[in-house]
Amino acid sequence: MKQISIIVPCFNEQEALPLFLQEIDRVCKGLSEYEFEWIFVDDGSRDGTLSLLKERAKEDSRIKYISFSRNFGKEAAIYAGLEAAEGDYTAVMDADLQDPPRLLPEMIEALESGDYDSAATRRVDRKGEPPIRSFFARMFYRLIRKISDIDIVDGARDFRLMNRKMKDAIVSMTEYNRFSKGIFGWVGFRTKWIPFENVERAAGETKWSFWKLLIYSIEGIVAFTTLPLSIAAYLGLIFCLVAFFMVLVVIAKTLMFGDPVGGWPSLACIILFVGGIQLLCAGIVGKYLAKIYLEVKHRPLYLVAEDNLKDDLREKGEE
Repeated sequence: MKQISIIVPCFNEQEALPLFLQEIDRVCKGLSEYEFEWIFVDDGSRDGTLSLLKERAKEDSRIKYISFSRNFGKEAAIYAGLEAAEGDYTAVMDADLQDPPRLLPEMIEALESGDYDSAATRRVDRKGEPPIRSFFARMFYRLIRKISDIDIVDGARDFRLMNRKMKDAIVSMTEYNRFSKGIFGWVGFRTKWIPFENVERAAGETKWSFWKLLIYSIEGIVAFTTLPLSIAAYLGLIFCLVAFFMVLVVIAKTLMFGDPVGGWPSLACIILFVGGIQLLCAGIVGKYLAKIYLEVKHRPLYLVAEDNLKDDLREKGEE
C-alpha cells in the first residue's frame, strides 16, 4: 500500500486546525487504498497551535508534528516537512483550507497515471482579495516569467502533490534563501496544473500583508534571476555615455559661441537624479551581496524545539 505524506505549515492556526483536520480526515477516508501521514510544522506559533496538535496526535497516529524554536518562516517549514516526509507521494498544503483537500483524489489520479511527476494547483480568480493586491500579484507572475528561466503559472499555489523523485530533488537544494514556487519550477519534472476557484480562509487571519508579499516577491526575483544586476550595469553605462556627451556639448558651446556655463538649478536636479540612480544600483548590488553573505554562513534553515517523529527522522532534521 502506497503512503502519502501531507505537509502542513502552521503559524498561529489554532482556529483553523480543527476545521482542517475534519476536512482532511473526510477526504482521506475516501482514499482507503492509501496510507497517510500528516506532518504539521509549527513555525513558532504563539497561540495554542502546538497544544492542539499534541492533543490530537494522542488520538490519531497519522498526526506528526515538528515545532520550531521560533518563527523561521513558511519556506523553512515546508523544507522541514519535506525532509521528514516518508511517503511515496508528498503533498504541501495550507491549514486555512484555501488549498482545498477535495482536490487530492484528482492529484493522486494524475500521478498514478504515470504521465506526471507532480500535480499542482492554480487559482483561476482572486475573489475576496483587495484589487491592488490582485493587480500586483498578476504583474509579479508576468514579470518573473519574462526575466527568469523558471515556469511559474499565474495564480500558482504551493499546494501540490509530487512523487519521491521530485521531492528528493527539492530537498537536495539546501539553499538558505528559499522561494518554493521558483524551486518547484526550477527542478522541472512533468507537472499537471489543476485550476480551482479562490477559497477564502476558513478561520483566523491571514499572515501575509501586502508589504510582506512585496518583500517575498522581491526575494523570489533576486533568487532566480540576475537581471537586476544587468540593469544596474546598463544604467551605469548609459549615464556615463550621456555625461560624456554633455561634457562635449558644453565644451563645444564655450569654444564656438563663448556661452557661459549656467543652469545651476538644472545641474542640481541632474546631480540628484544621477545620485538616486547610483544609490538604486548600489542597493541592487547590496541585495545580492546580502544573499551571498547569508548563504556562506551556513546557518541551519530551522531549529526544532520538539517533535513526535521517529528518532532517525529527528536526527536527520538536526544535521
